[in-house]
Amino acid sequence: MGPTRPATLVVAGLAAAALAWLLVSSFYSRIPPLPWLPTATLLGLAVLEAYAAVNTRARIERKPGRDPVDPLVVARFVVLAKASALAGSIFAGFYAGLDAWLLVERTRAASNDVPAASAGLAASLALVGAALWLERSCRVPERPDRDAADADRERREQR
Repeated sequence: MGPTRPATLVVAGLAAAALAWLLVSSFYSRIPPLPWLPTATLLGLAVLEAYAAVNTRARIERKPGRDPVDPLVVARFVVLAKASALAGSIFAGFYAGLDAWLLVERTRAASNDVPAASAGLAASLALVGAALWLERSCRVPERPDRDAADADRERREQR
């Protein structure tokens, strides 16, 4: 499994933004005001994943006072991070498309929904950032002794 590609996240976000614009422009008059619960949920997930990133990195680097990390837990965190980054980018795209349409629309209902949509966009981007940070924190650090061993192996292979 490779690292998450930024292009994947951008494409998912753009597709969600286009879908949001299409849906909102067609059905906005029939939907209730935007709720704040999804924003709080996305922000809570971002905080938890940021905490997991800090804790996991410290455990992988075997800092004093930290227990060693279980490799299976790290693998689960990587899967969580990849899924959260994609979900966060989809939510960010949806909120961006919604926010763009609300800013163009000049009704009272639309202007009342702008704060919730903007906060949702910010929380979604925070989730993407925390997920990418967690994914990066799960990498095994390079060790200096490996560099020397790799250099010796390359010298032997060149002969």
